[in-house]
Amino acid sequence: MPIGAVVLSPDGTPLASARNAREELGDPTAHAEILALRAASKIYGDGWRLEGCTLAVTLEPCTMCAGALVMARVAKVVFGAWEPKTGAVGSLWDVVRDRRLSHRAEVVGGVLEAECAALLEDFFHGQRGNRTG
Repeated sequence: MPIGAVVLSPDGTPLASARNAREELGDPTAHAEILALRAASKIYGDGWRLEGCTLAVTLEPCTMCAGALVMARVAKVVFGAWEPKTGAVGSLWDVVRDRRLSHRAEVVGGVLEAECAALLEDFFHGQRGNRTG
Protein backbone atom coordinates (compact mmCIF):
# COMPACT_ATOMS: atom_id res chain seq x y z
CA MET A 1 0.00 0.00 0.00
CA PRO A 2 1.29 3.48 -0.82
CA ILE A 3 1.53 4.77 2.74
CA GLY A 4 4.44 6.92 3.82
CA ALA A 5 5.34 8.52 7.12
CA VAL A 6 7.87 11.06 8.34
CA VAL A 7 8.88 12.05 11.88
CA LEU A 8 9.79 15.71 12.33
CA SER A 9 11.79 17.12 15.23
CA PRO A 10 10.25 19.92 17.31
CA ASP A 11 11.91 22.48 15.00
CA GLY A 12 10.48 20.78 11.88
CA THR A 13 13.65 19.00 10.77
CA PRO A 14 12.89 15.58 9.24
CA LEU A 15 14.36 12.86 11.46
CA ALA A 16 13.24 9.72 9.65
CA SER A 17 10.83 8.57 6.97
CA ALA A 18 9.50 5.20 5.91
CA ARG A 19 6.96 3.52 3.70
CA ASN A 20 4.72 0.56 4.36
CA ALA A 21 6.86 -2.59 4.10
CA ARG A 22 4.52 -5.19 5.60
CA GLU A 23 4.36 -7.37 2.48
CA GLU A 24 7.99 -6.81 1.52
CA LEU A 25 9.33 -7.77 4.96
CA GLY A 26 6.65 -10.31 5.85
CA ASP A 27 6.21 -8.39 9.09
CA PRO A 28 2.73 -7.39 10.30
CA THR A 29 4.26 -4.51 12.29
CA ALA A 30 6.15 -2.99 9.34
CA HIS A 31 3.70 -0.12 8.87
CA ALA A 32 5.21 3.17 7.70
CA GLU A 33 4.55 4.83 11.06
CA ILE A 34 6.23 2.08 13.10
CA LEU A 35 9.29 2.01 10.85
CA ALA A 36 9.62 5.81 10.93
CA LEU A 37 9.21 5.91 14.73
CA ARG A 38 11.87 3.21 15.16
CA ALA A 39 14.33 5.05 12.94
CA ALA A 40 13.67 8.45 14.55
CA SER A 41 14.10 6.99 18.04
CA LYS A 42 17.62 5.89 17.14
CA ILE A 43 18.72 9.46 16.41
CA TYR A 44 16.54 11.64 18.62
CA GLY A 45 15.54 11.73 22.24
CA ASP A 46 16.56 9.24 24.88
CA GLY A 47 16.11 6.10 22.84
CA TRP A 48 12.33 5.91 22.72
CA ARG A 49 10.75 9.21 23.69
CA LEU A 50 10.02 11.49 20.74
CA GLU A 51 8.69 14.34 22.86
CA GLY A 52 7.84 17.44 20.87
CA CYS A 53 8.02 15.57 17.56
CA THR A 54 5.38 15.36 14.84
CA LEU A 55 4.43 12.25 12.87
CA ALA A 56 2.99 12.95 9.42
CA VAL A 57 1.45 10.08 7.47
CA THR A 58 -0.61 9.50 4.32
CA LEU A 59 -3.45 7.61 6.02
CA GLU A 60 -5.03 7.81 9.46
CA PRO A 61 -3.04 5.47 11.73
CA CYS A 62 -4.43 2.11 12.83
CA THR A 63 -4.70 1.02 16.46
CA MET A 64 -1.17 -0.42 16.54
CA CYS A 65 0.39 2.73 15.09
CA ALA A 66 -1.72 5.04 17.24
CA GLY A 67 -0.62 3.11 20.32
CA ALA A 68 3.02 3.31 19.26
CA LEU A 69 2.94 7.06 18.76
CA VAL A 70 1.33 7.50 22.18
CA MET A 71 3.98 5.29 23.78
CA ALA A 72 6.72 7.26 21.97
CA ARG A 73 5.24 10.50 23.36
CA VAL A 74 4.82 12.05 19.90
CA ALA A 75 3.33 15.53 20.37
CA LYS A 76 1.37 15.78 17.13
CA VAL A 77 0.08 13.50 14.40
CA VAL A 78 -0.84 14.89 10.99
CA PHE A 79 -2.45 12.67 8.38
CA GLY A 80 -4.07 12.90 4.98
CA ALA A 81 -6.91 10.47 4.31
CA TRP A 82 -9.34 9.31 6.98
CA GLU A 83 -9.72 5.54 7.43
CA PRO A 84 -13.26 4.78 8.63
CA LYS A 85 -12.70 1.00 8.78
CA THR A 86 -9.56 0.87 10.95
CA GLY A 87 -8.64 4.45 11.85
CA ALA A 88 -7.63 4.95 15.48
CA VAL A 89 -7.05 8.72 15.48
CA GLY A 90 -10.67 9.82 15.34
CA SER A 91 -12.58 7.67 12.86
CA LEU A 92 -13.32 4.29 14.41
CA TRP A 93 -11.37 4.87 17.64
CA ASP A 94 -9.47 7.78 19.13
CA VAL A 95 -6.55 6.15 20.86
CA VAL A 96 -4.27 9.20 20.79
CA ARG A 97 -6.67 11.42 22.73
CA ASP A 98 -7.98 8.84 25.19
CA ARG A 99 -8.02 10.54 28.59
CA ARG A 100 -7.23 7.24 30.31
CA LEU A 101 -3.73 7.22 28.80
CA SER A 102 -0.76 9.09 30.24
CA HIS A 103 -0.02 10.93 26.98
CA ARG A 104 -2.28 12.52 24.39
CA ALA A 105 -1.19 13.84 21.01
CA GLU A 106 -2.61 16.74 19.04
CA VAL A 107 -4.32 15.55 15.85
CA VAL A 108 -4.62 17.28 12.50
CA GLY A 109 -6.49 15.12 10.00
CA GLY A 110 -7.49 15.59 6.40
CA VAL A 111 -4.32 17.40 5.26
CA LEU A 112 -4.13 17.01 1.48
CA GLU A 113 -6.94 14.51 1.94
CA ALA A 114 -8.00 14.32 -1.71
CA GLU A 115 -4.44 13.73 -2.92
CA CYS A 116 -3.75 11.06 -0.30
CA ALA A 117 -7.06 9.31 -0.94
CA ALA A 118 -6.37 9.35 -4.69
CA LEU A 119 -3.04 7.55 -4.16
CA LEU A 120 -4.80 4.80 -2.26
CA GLU A 121 -7.71 4.58 -4.70
CA ASP A 122 -5.34 4.33 -7.65
CA PHE A 123 -3.37 1.60 -5.89
CA PHE A 124 -6.44 -0.50 -5.12
CA HIS A 125 -7.88 0.08 -8.59
CA GLY A 126 -4.62 -1.26 -10.02
CA GLN A 127 -4.76 -4.26 -7.67
CA ARG A 128 -8.26 -5.12 -8.82
CA GLY A 129 -7.22 -4.70 -12.46
CA ASN A 130 -4.31 -7.13 -12.00
CA ARG A 131 -6.48 -9.98 -10.72
CA THR A 132 -7.21 -12.86 -13.07
CA GLY A 133 -10.01 -15.37 -13.22
